[in-house]
Amino acid sequence: MHKPFTAGAAESDITPGQSLFLYGYPHVPRQSAGVGDPLLASALFLDDGESSAVFAAADVIFVPKDLASRARRRIERATGVPAAHVMTTATHTHSGPVTVKYLSNEADPVVPDPDPRFLAQLEDGIVSAAAAACKSAQPAEIGLALADGSVVGGNRRDSGGPSNPLVPVLSVRAAADRAPIAAMLVCSMHPTVLHEDSTLISGDFPAFARRYLQRTVLGGRPVLHHTGPCGNQSPRHAARENTFAEAQRLGEALGASVEAALAKVQYTNDAAISCRNAMVDLPLRRFPTEEEAARQLLQVRERLERLRRESAPPGMVRTTECDWFGAEETLVLARAAGGAGGALRAAAARCLPAEIQAIRLGLWTFIGWQGEVFVEFALRLRQTHPDCFVISLANGELQGYLVTAEAAAEQGYEASNALFRSPDSGELLLRRTCELLDNW
Repeated sequence: MHKPFTAGAAESDITPGQSLFLYGYPHVPRQSAGVGDPLLASALFLDDGESSAVFAAADVIFVPKDLASRARRRIERATGVPAAHVMTTATHTHSGPVTVKYLSNEADPVVPDPDPRFLAQLEDGIVSAAAAACKSAQPAEIGLALADGSVVGGNRRDSGGPSNPLVPVLSVRAAADRAPIAAMLVCSMHPTVLHEDSTLISGDFPAFARRYLQRTVLGGRPVLHHTGPCGNQSPRHAARENTFAEAQRLGEALGASVEAALAKVQYTNDAAISCRNAMVDLPLRRFPTEEEAARQLLQVRERLERLRRESAPPGMVRTTECDWFGAEETLVLARAAGGAGGALRAAAARCLPAEIQAIRLGLWTFIGWQGEVFVEFALRLRQTHPDCFVISLANGELQGYLVTAEAAAEQGYEASNALFRSPDSGELLLRRTCELLDNW
């Protein structure tokens, strides 16, 4: 007898119980002074009767690759779902604790190492949410909606530049009474409404979108928020201010868009689950000499000071501030690349090989890429594979961005912050993903 399609979902509170440094902005001693909203690890278990998969999303800036690997193996032991069928992601909030040692930040005296107690709490939270999701599984139906996420932002360097406002939403409900089980969405946007002056722990606008959906359509059930490729995407040109009220406004606007899309979902209990994985070695970036990097840093600093004197538009000033941060980080990386370059190779080894993960649910495929990737790579993938949706920061991170050739030539913040060579690394990810899909 054919086993029914089943699904379950659960969440764990991973909010630290002690004051910790909030990571995401340089040079500011940003110790948490309280909790604006709790950080969660949310998980969705899916089983078609023959194959199964788990998605897990955590409200942190990054999930380290080694932690993700341990969590996936533990989930396999707890649930029977193969580790290769488990995707763990970070929402990329910039108002949560440090979770990785970032080589380019090592010269910043205010950034501490990750707190081992929080890392253990994060790992346990991911595993416990996945185990509880599996335990709660019941006969279910799934459907996909496409929402418009343009309200939360766009291209952060050029407000008219490439962006992906499409927000795929997987809706899961009980087969028996059609009660909601969970929703899972992918939004290609940095969750950076809150800036360095905020000292409250928060999931930023994704947390408010989740609350809105739980209140209006999900009856409190879990919402998994994955961040799509958003290396050059942010709320910079959409946010009126950098406050909790604004994070709530944008999050609830996204939630309302998702709510409207969910009303049109067509459900099925016939969605075969299959998974594929590939590993890719990425080439290291060629770094300037220390002298060249110092000269570039001086040029960016002078440009920033000029824009401030001229009272340039806030968005332009913020972009140049970030370019200054990136130039500082290039100088750190140039120093690390000098001599034997051991620190550089060690940082790369913590990331590699980069994993490509594909989880197919019937007609739809969710692709996991490790790093902070420019949106253009995902847009190109969807041109040839329109039913594929890319999730970034999946199963690890890449110590920086994978940028386009144009961005590499501009030498802005994202290109300056990169450890791996661009555009080669992004092209490798894209090409290998297409090969994986075409040979499935």
